[in-house]
Amino acid sequence: MYRPAAFAVNDRSAIEAFIRAQPFATIALVRDGAVELAYAPVVLDGEVVRFHLAASNPVARFAAGARLKLSFLGPHAYVSPDWYESAGKVPTWNYCAVEGEGVAERLDGAALTSLLVDLSAAAEEKLAPKPPWTIDKIPRDRMAALLKAIVGFSLRFETLEAKFKLSQNVAAADAAGVMAGLEARGDAAGAAVAAAMKRMR
Repeated sequence: MYRPAAFAVNDRSAIEAFIRAQPFATIALVRDGAVELAYAPVVLDGEVVRFHLAASNPVARFAAGARLKLSFLGPHAYVSPDWYESAGKVPTWNYCAVEGEGVAERLDGAALTSLLVDLSAAAEEKLAPKPPWTIDKIPRDRMAALLKAIVGFSLRFETLEAKFKLSQNVAAADAAGVMAGLEARGDAAGAAVAAAMKRMR
């Protein structure tokens, strides 16, 4: 990951919190000189992530024992030069992203079922006060068929890097203008990036 010093985030707890808040990963595998991508929600357990893919997914067929890179993209938004107090600025894009790399290992049996339980529990927790949906509501024969259709993996991060590009390299007045402009957009993306900028200051 290209990480200019102004935007680099090295606090491991902040990076892990980011992944838990943005748990949907783009998964990259290089095979025969080509990059193949897959997409999946993950469960983070310290330095390890767990996820599953459809068994028919090409990445799933070759991931076990392979080196994978996972990318997590957080809030992002266009920044207009009109929002800066200073003259002569150009358009840019503010965003938060995390990249991690490691070797994937296959999960089978009880470990795969546990992954499904943990994935749904983490997502359902965010829907409170709705009573959580649980995996035991799926009939046993249906569950057996579903487990045959997916492949689970765990990956221990050998590298984990974060970049939060949130106008840290501009004057305070210019950053304030960007936050005001993003909030004035009136959409979720603008509000999320403005909130992330405020947390960094």
